[in-house]
Amino acid sequence: MTDIIKYQPSPKGQYTLASRFENIIHTAGMTPTVDGVLIKRGKLMASHSEATYRQIVQQATCNALTVAESELQPDEEISQVINMTVYINAEERLSSHARIADFASAYLLEELGERGIGSRTTVGVSSLPGDAPVEVQLVVGVGK
Repeated sequence: MTDIIKYQPSPKGQYTLASRFENIIHTAGMTPTVDGVLIKRGKLMASHSEATYRQIVQQATCNALTVAESELQPDEEISQVINMTVYINAEERLSSHARIADFASAYLLEELGERGIGSRTTVGVSSLPGDAPVEVQLVVGVGK
């Protein structure tokens, strides 16, 4: 996954990137940006192979994990991904939402091991902010 770049996103409005309540962190939806710039725009197309979308989905997932980790204290770690929601800016004919979201799950499994696999919701939408192709939101549990 050398093409995935870890950096700390910044909010594009009046919200926080992550909110923590006790040992639960909720992230805002993260898009596939690097240094504040989307690496791809537009709809995911049924005519393209799912593998075409691996990098953008994993970059968005990396961004969500990075903002979750920014809420940790030095002696803490993410003990479990509780839930992940993957929003896909999908053309009407696209039906491979779950296979595309599998790239996000694979990224979390590689980064966190079994702690990275939680429940998941995948939603196809007609548009996303800034014409982003995907948006990933995480809910994680914190442990020591």
